[in-house]
Amino acid sequence: MGIKWYRIVLKALGIALIAFMVFGPLSSLVLWSIAIKWYWPHVLPQEVGLAYWKQALGLQRDWAIAAVSIWDAFKASIIIACIATGITMVVSIPAAYALARLRLPLKVLFLLLFLMPKVFPQQPIFVNLLPIFTRWGLAGTVQGVILVHILVCLLFGVWISTSAFKAIPESLEEAARSVGATAWQTFWRILMPLAMPGLVVSAIFVLVTSLTEFTGTFFIGLPFVTTLPMLLYSASGYNMQFASVLAIVLLVPSLLLMILTERIFRPEFLGAVGR
Repeated sequence: MGIKWYRIVLKALGIALIAFMVFGPLSSLVLWSIAIKWYWPHVLPQEVGLAYWKQALGLQRDWAIAAVSIWDAFKASIIIACIATGITMVVSIPAAYALARLRLPLKVLFLLLFLMPKVFPQQPIFVNLLPIFTRWGLAGTVQGVILVHILVCLLFGVWISTSAFKAIPESLEEAARSVGATAWQTFWRILMPLAMPGLVVSAIFVLVTSLTEFTGTFFIGLPFVTTLPMLLYSASGYNMQFASVLAIVLLVPSLLLMILTERIFRPEFLGAVGR
């Protein structure tokens, strides 16, 4: 009986700790986003309101509030993320099919190459890319930022798409070919519909990665390309209220997309990752 109560207490403490770690920072973000005045040593804001939200959403223009409209940065983030996602998936799907189905030499090495932007620190990579992009006329342009986002996003595009194709039994392809289907018909009518949930998950990860990418945008996009992560970086040093509004704006779509991913992700994809 004592052991049972001991386990219940431990489980309750574990749940409370996880809840504090998850909801503690979130509650702080929400409080800061509505705080008009919040000075030490007060535990809660002394004055609350939606002034910073209205200013950020362009519903009011009060020069006394150190916040700007986020719509231009929001539109830039969405356009860059959508274009980067589309190009990344166009490149990733055929590459993933080749890595999943063809007997390629050094296949593991090719997969590891896509990990390079994440394995090594990003700052040295983008610092060395900046002179190249400058010579090509891509520094400080949307096109240059899109290329950098594609470089960062290829990891998720290729790896998750490869696992989606590997999860499909090869016998289905062989059966389709045995009844006269061409290689293109087999790929388009058999493999693509079966792999679609995995490809959608891959596209979601790519989209979220592009929406939240900061380092590449900072080094390649400055001073002419401003996205939401760039605004968040500039606001975090002097304006906690505006920075909290931006953090919530970035967090909500990412959270919704991750919930969607959990709904459509199939466990068998995990077994195929890196195989």
